[in-house]
Amino acid sequence: MKTLWIYLYAIIITIQTLPQLKRAQKMPDDPYGPKGQAIYTIPQSVSRRVIKKTKTRVTVTGLENIPEGPVLFASNHQGLFDILLLLGYMERPIGFIAKKEIKKIPIIRSWMKELQCVFIDRSNRRAAIKVIEDGVNSLKRGQSMVIFPEGTRSKGGPIVPFKSGSLRLGTRAEVPIVPVTINGTYLMLEANDGKMKQADVSLTIGEPLMPDVYKDLKSQKVADIIYERVKSHL
Repeated sequence: MKTLWIYLYAIIITIQTLPQLKRAQKMPDDPYGPKGQAIYTIPQSVSRRVIKKTKTRVTVTGLENIPEGPVLFASNHQGLFDILLLLGYMERPIGFIAKKEIKKIPIIRSWMKELQCVFIDRSNRRAAIKVIEDGVNSLKRGQSMVIFPEGTRSKGGPIVPFKSGSLRLGTRAEVPIVPVTINGTYLMLEANDGKMKQADVSLTIGEPLMPDVYKDLKSQKVADIIYERVKSHL
């Protein structure tokens, strides 16, 4: 019953954001201007309210490690609540590389479009290449992005070595790549046969890998460095 109520609560407060969404859609694009703040603060508020409703405790460390300007956040992926955690607690506008299936969800897809999220069809290699291009362009326009280089949710299992391809978003855009470690979100849902429960969750931002450091490194070496930095905080 609790799980159903939380889902219903999330739907209701998402529907309530429609007026803010319509106002934001009319504003000129600018990740760090009025539109960027408008687009960021509403998803942040909704995400925090949903997580709070589960009575989960969130600990955030390392926000001071995030450089100024656009960055590529590379995070491990434990569960469905990861995106809400990142939207709610990263303290800056962020977009995601998201599954194309999310485009079927009303309102959510509109907010994600405003956040300059990029939708990927993993079964279509040509489309996946286009996704990289779109992600690079978003970063160059000043929009920070989040990727999950494992490629799938670990659901509490061991962290999977990172795929190098997605990290090319950062190297091609020549922005800092920031390792992010999520710990505990799988306990909110995946560990309980789909039933929501409270948990202790941590979000740790590690030392960024700067362009002047990775510029001469091969893609897989970049992926390995970020992987080790993420893993070190688990």
